[in-house]
Amino acid sequence: MTEAQASNPDLNDARNAVLADNWWAVALRGVLAILFGIIAFALPGATMLALVVFFAAYSLVDGVFNVVMAVRGARKRERWGLLLLNGLFGILVGVLAALWPGVTFIAFVLMIGAWALVSGGLMLGAAFGLKNSHGRWLLVFGGLLSMAYGVLLFIAPLVGALVLTWWVGAHALVLGVTLLVLAFRLRKHRGEHHVEGAMAAST
Repeated sequence: MTEAQASNPDLNDARNAVLADNWWAVALRGVLAILFGIIAFALPGATMLALVVFFAAYSLVDGVFNVVMAVRGARKRERWGLLLLNGLFGILVGVLAALWPGVTFIAFVLMIGAWALVSGGLMLGAAFGLKNSHGRWLLVFGGLLSMAYGVLLFIAPLVGALVLTWWVGAHALVLGVTLLVLAFRLRKHRGEHHVEGAMAAST
């Protein structure tokens, strides 16, 4: 935790509250990632166009869930900029993939790599404001996993379509399970900040 975060516990509490109160959205992101991973493994011979379409849909829906959590937090004066940035970036990448379904294989691999790096970095940034009891290490693991996956794609952009499908599927499955576990950790803490606020107001 940084010095600025330590000096502003209210901001940290707000960030924890956004995730805890919206645990269901984190769970849905996990389910979505798992379904995407299963599809990738179930269709190993999928064409390049099919991969682009699947990825575009996944990135768009995942981004929407992030934006929903950010907006819900903003309405309660619990803003979380990193969550919003992650959502908007996911939507942007999904739109780009949908608009150019005929993108070359190398361009598609680099697009996924950039998405994984940025998304993972934003997850890591968000983790620093999350309490250990809320599952900080899970968010850190998910961020590191995405960044490692992004680096792998940039190192070996010429991998075959079949290998790429396996990588995409494995990454989505592990990330999905991680998000599901995180969601149920967060579920235990939903509503806590409301109780704490009420107690503070009554004293």
